Amino acid sequence: MGKGKIFLVGLGPGSQDHMSLRAREAIAQADVVIGYATYIKLVMDLVDGKEVIRKGMTEELDRCYEALERARQGKTVALISSGDTGVYGMAGPTYEVLLQSGWKPGDGIEVEVVPGSTALNACAALVGAPLTHDFCSISLSDLLTPWPVIARRLEAAARADFVVALYNPKSGRRTQQIIEASRILLRYRRPDTPVAVVKSAYRPRQHVRLTTLAEMADCDIGMLTTVLVGNSHTFVRHGLMVTPRGYANKYEALTGRIKDGEQAGRSLTMGLAGWKTCARRYLRDNPQATLRDAAQYFDVPLGEILSAVAEGDADDPAGMHQAAQAAPGQGDQVLELVKQWGQLRAVVRTESNAAAELVISGGDLQRVGDWLHVTRDSFHLHVPWSTVRQTWFAGRAGMLHGVYFLDEGRQPVFSLLPRARGIPFSREILTRHVELAAPSRAKVEPEVVVDE
Repeated sequence: MGKGKIFLVGLGPGSQDHMSLRAREAIAQADVVIGYATYIKLVMDLVDGKEVIRKGMTEELDRCYEALERARQGKTVALISSGDTGVYGMAGPTYEVLLQSGWKPGDGIEVEVVPGSTALNACAALVGAPLTHDFCSISLSDLLTPWPVIARRLEAAARADFVVALYNPKSGRRTQQIIEASRILLRYRRPDTPVAVVKSAYRPRQHVRLTTLAEMADCDIGMLTTVLVGNSHTFVRHGLMVTPRGYANKYEALTGRIKDGEQAGRSLTMGLAGWKTCARRYLRDNPQATLRDAAQYFDVPLGEILSAVAEGDADDPAGMHQAAQAAPGQGDQVLELVKQWGQLRAVVRTESNAAAELVISGGDLQRVGDWLHVTRDSFHLHVPWSTVRQTWFAGRAGMLHGVYFLDEGRQPVFSLLPRARGIPFSREILTRHVELAAPSRAKVEPEVVVDE
């Protein structure tokens, strides 16, 4: 390969006032400038005397190959993108083309990425401070990404309460994607959640509108629009869209006075080190609460609550609850133990939290390969045993206890409980269960070493 160079240049939002000095220098050093025709117009006064190659909207790979070919000829190339070239820009496909051609860093052609302010930064600056806490960006373009993938990402972001920046929300042919995105987000967000719709930020036709999630899809939205959807704490006041950073969790009315129980410079009481203490306190303060109630209250998988209960001690108990985890790989031993409990209640829940509770006996449980079959004359239940990753014993003093089989996400695959009521439960019984489930240690013969 030749000794040319490729600059992957992010122009920023479009106004040259917001273009970085390094971006200007890269274009000035270039022999060839390649880009989408609209982006070339943004830098016309910087490309005099240079070879300019304009490409259409769907010709991204052509731009990459053109840049590679010119660099092979020993030329310096500026391949430009609006915003940041590494955010839905040309940096990714260019590197893919280069690597596919056999190029390696330091091998002939030099490549430099010149970052720029991306659309979500520019749009956020025009409406206030909506990105002050955790956020993500999702492109609604299904030209290269299957819609089910986009929908899953929207679902995950909405459930996790991210502020969401929607790129490529709508075009002349793609008009339903923003409607579907709105429908998904509304499953988890209030209809009055603040939304900013920003078109052509820092360009001559700039237009900014503050609206709500319920009305978002009715706004004037196109390919030059970026949509910012707030989270559950985002608010609008005096025309400013703001997402709080979280200081109110630690300080009284943002005065700097520390709330009771919190410490300056330390994690919150609900931080990683402390939230399980809060979970145990919840179970102590709410003696009628179940483990599932606690999981719902803290919005965590059931396995996290079981772990919090197990970590309690005499000074910090989880109310009447106790739990202990069986060692990995002991699922089969646990099943054999459970069969000795007599009649059982098998509980299976669907993703929509509908519960099926079946009365069975231990003899109805049959392991066959990756499945656990529960077979009776009146029903057949097939449990995906291969998905079980954790096994927990749990119960409440003086009440029924049982065993939970959890999947990779620490959610229950199913649970088994003795049908008889009033079975006593204690830490000693819990410990005994775990010990009984442990496989017996096989006698290990000493290794014999033979000299050859």
